[in-house]
Amino acid sequence: MGNREDLLSGARRCLLDKGYARTTVRDIATAAGVSMAAIGYHFGSKEALLNEALAEATREWGDELERALAETPDSSRNPLQHFTRQWQAIIDSISAHPDVWSATFESVAHPETRAHLATDQQEARAGLARLLADTDPSDDSAARTTGAFYQALLTGLAVQYLIDPASAPTAEDLTEGLRRITTKRRATRTRSLPHVDYAEMRQEVDEFFGTEDRIGDDDPWERNS
Repeated sequence: MGNREDLLSGARRCLLDKGYARTTVRDIATAAGVSMAAIGYHFGSKEALLNEALAEATREWGDELERALAETPDSSRNPLQHFTRQWQAIIDSISAHPDVWSATFESVAHPETRAHLATDQQEARAGLARLLADTDPSDDSAARTTGAFYQALLTGLAVQYLIDPASAPTAEDLTEGLRRITTKRRATRTRSLPHVDYAEMRQEVDEFFGTEDRIGDDDPWERNS
């Protein structure tokens, strides 16, 4: 490898071992086996190097997750079961790489990194929508809505796992929460439908049109009242 590749590899090791804020120029140079001046020559600054190393680690995590999801048994005929299996694969991946997520959240405190992450955010949302909902990658609306929903769920889950893995929600917890929300929403919409008083409606129609024009004995008002 050349100096640039050595620096990326060294920065990545320092980033995942020591974190974003605690990694120094000397740490990276020592891990890479190159001079400190090489960082400025190849990347311009320590922050730019760390951002690229973090982006590389995140892409590799995403590729690994995509492979894991592809190996998940197909249960698309049962949406809730499919949701559970997908999020179990995601939780397994988060638990296998907590250092990537810890470095990501720590880096958000730095303005340069926030700008870098913001640039990649739309692509990340589109990727999640494609992976988890099989949406068209060119569908900007799906990335803005479906992708953003999954991104919010993913990052929230990762934060809870980093805080306390033992109390973080399981895939079954997430599925049950989704079921409760959607079931309650459907029930609320059903209860909110206006009540139709068919007897009163029949009286008003009879007063306007009269009763002599009714056809047959099968009265629809009686069926519905």
